[in-house]
Amino acid sequence: MSAGFDVPEVDAFTRPYWDGAAEGRLLVRRCGGCGRAHHYPREFCPYCWSEDVAWETASGRATLYTWSVVHRNDLPPFGERVPYVAAVVDLAEGPRMMTEVVECAEGALRIGMELEVAFRAGVPVFRPRTPLPPGFPGARPA
Repeated sequence: MSAGFDVPEVDAFTRPYWDGAAEGRLLVRRCGGCGRAHHYPREFCPYCWSEDVAWETASGRATLYTWSVVHRNDLPPFGERVPYVAAVVDLAEGPRMMTEVVECAEGALRIGMELEVAFRAGVPVFRPRTPLPPGFPGARPA
């Protein structure tokens, strides 16, 4: 991977997160003490301070909380991507996550819109959730 400012340095603790992302899985940490999920990964629960936390595969579903369209960024590799949508999403599991929204026109962005995780070079990004056809298992009622 080329030098850039878009991915933090991987260490022994965060390696499972980045390995999961490379395999197309979004991981969060869940506390065995209070049951709450959190993100970014930490070795303790930020709610009850328990160290009884474990990795869990997230559903990949989220809703858009807020966003900003970035038109200028001189740091690599962002300059090649402008304009892009920097966003905060609410994961279905509860935590908020900073990310990027892709595959969505700027004018189509809406607070609360349903998103799904996608991966770009092993980094989780989000795109509008594709509705399932009516009658398909898991499809939302019309």
